[in-house]
Amino acid sequence: MALLIDLIGQYGIFFVFGCVLVEQAGAPIPAYPALLVAGSLAAAGKNSAGAFLVVAVLGCVIADSLWYVAGRRFGTRVLRTLCRLSLSQDGCVRQTESIFARFGAPSLLVAKFIPGFASVATAMAGSTGVARLPFLVYDTIGATLWATLGLSLGWIFAAAVVDVLLVLEEMGRWGLILLAASLAAFIAGKAWRRYRFHAQLRMDRISVEALAQMLANGESPMVVDVRTALAQDEGRIPGAIAFDNEQWPDDLKAPSDDAMVVVYCACPNEASAALVAKKLMQRGFKQVRPLMGGIDAWREAGLTLEYAGSPWV
Repeated sequence: MALLIDLIGQYGIFFVFGCVLVEQAGAPIPAYPALLVAGSLAAAGKNSAGAFLVVAVLGCVIADSLWYVAGRRFGTRVLRTLCRLSLSQDGCVRQTESIFARFGAPSLLVAKFIPGFASVATAMAGSTGVARLPFLVYDTIGATLWATLGLSLGWIFAAAVVDVLLVLEEMGRWGLILLAASLAAFIAGKAWRRYRFHAQLRMDRISVEALAQMLANGESPMVVDVRTALAQDEGRIPGAIAFDNEQWPDDLKAPSDDAMVVVYCACPNEASAALVAKKLMQRGFKQVRPLMGGIDAWREAGLTLEYAGSPWV
């Protein structure tokens, strides 16, 4: 941490700009420690708080604009890539779609305060066609709030920040080892929760080819779309029932023991579909299968999509 003070003291706004830009671009390197130290230095009169704020906001807007452009060009594919790389990918796409469908571009005001939401939200703004000017306005305000909080905390607790830095400096090499161990423990905890989550999703899948063949043969499996309404506007499998995971009918039961149910989503590892599939099995459905690859695999296979409205379960 003493090194952090030296870097900020020597390179000032350029170092803070770089930290924020790298973090907002998606690297797992937290920028808030740099903002806290910058705020404490500004409180001591060694640097300008206004300059730190400007470069932090600029770093956010540049990185967010890149995700916005990627979203406009590559659509929902960039969202799934982001969630696949995330250590907290369970529900990543669905959570972001739910928040964005409800609040739209104004959700960018608080995006940076919601873990795992910031980069995905900016990409979603591009993929859903949010105009560039509203995006920049909301994103800039949100970035200003986020950076102001970090700098303000450093300013308010400047004495405490200095005390912590002094303790770590006195510890020397052991202080660096402690920081590295804390970061490693944090990442390991996230990775373990991710492993446990994926272990819960292990169950048999059905391929898009098998489902298409069933439909072509006149069989009538119950096909359930668990995506958000925003995602369903892009098309769904013909005959699919739109499913609201937050509204479970009390009388929802399997029509027969051999009834086939196929559940699909648009998220890494069919996470949302597998979770709903397990809940349906708990309600008496015997043959429930997530669709391997979800709606993307169906679309890539060149199979028919339906755009008309469907009833909710």
